[in-house]
Amino acid sequence: MKKYSAALCVFDKMRQLRVSLDGYTMTIAINCYCLLRQPDFGFALLGSMFKCGYKPNVTTFTTLIKGLFLDGKVAKAEILFKKLMSLKLCEPDECMILTVINGLCKAGHTLTARDLLLSFEKTGYKPNVYSYNTVIDGLCKDRMIDDALQLLSEMINKGIPPDIVTYNCIIQGLCNLGRWKDMEKILAEMIGHKIFPNVITFNVLLDAYCKEGTVKEAEDLVEFMMRRNICPDTTTYTALLDGYCMKGQMDKARKIFDSLENRGLKPSIVSYGCLINGYCKNGMLDEAWRIFKEVPCKGLEHTTITYTTMIHGLFCKGISSLQKHFHFCT
Repeated sequence: MKKYSAALCVFDKMRQLRVSLDGYTMTIAINCYCLLRQPDFGFALLGSMFKCGYKPNVTTFTTLIKGLFLDGKVAKAEILFKKLMSLKLCEPDECMILTVINGLCKAGHTLTARDLLLSFEKTGYKPNVYSYNTVIDGLCKDRMIDDALQLLSEMINKGIPPDIVTYNCIIQGLCNLGRWKDMEKILAEMIGHKIFPNVITFNVLLDAYCKEGTVKEAEDLVEFMMRRNICPDTTTYTALLDGYCMKGQMDKARKIFDSLENRGLKPSIVSYGCLINGYCKNGMLDEAWRIFKEVPCKGLEHTTITYTTMIHGLFCKGISSLQKHFHFCT
């Protein structure tokens, strides 16, 4: 329910009534402050824990580290973690390790996260597949695919078996760079380890095919998915309709878009964005505008991308068109 403020009101009431509090209750309150991106209040409560004679555990410190990351205080989170390790204030568990690795990667400190991950082997702590996946995903998103492949090799050598998430990250990274032969090799390796492609794997491949303009191969892949009883989802069909949009085949793109509800699926804002972009690029501004206006009626909210796409399309047609549709004044 995420009623963090309400939970803290109850906590404050308990303190006012002098209700006996334990370390578990205080950790919950600290977590609420951290999730509200107010870690300073969490640390103040940590001081109260010490005064009351309670010893914070690994969960308490993990919560504070996560709070610092959420508040954008990456350096402080890293310092706290290193202090906990050096002073041995608590024994880090898998959750704490993952929290630190994930926080560093999301902040764009992927190489720092990788070095930290590898350093754990020297200290006796063994990160799990989730920590490795987080770093591999970060490396792939940063286009450091060779580093990601090296890390994949190292985790296998250390006896940590990769899972479908690991391989999907690698395949996505290779597709983004157009390294098709390497992608096929990894796909074969994955299947050789008895890890079979799921809908996410196929969606990555579909998107890559469509961006390369090979929509026919993408269509064949959808048919193959169905034969394997892997149900295509909204992302699958969105990639396909985007492929048709890029080739200027708007009738086919619209047909896929209109078929989603019959397939028991709902178009996402990404689906609408692709169709709007296709209509705009193909000079079909009236259709683009009609689809644009339909978005809020379907319970969806426009994004910066859909607004920018529509404005750019109208602007290319002329300033008078932009003023007419968005009611701008000069």
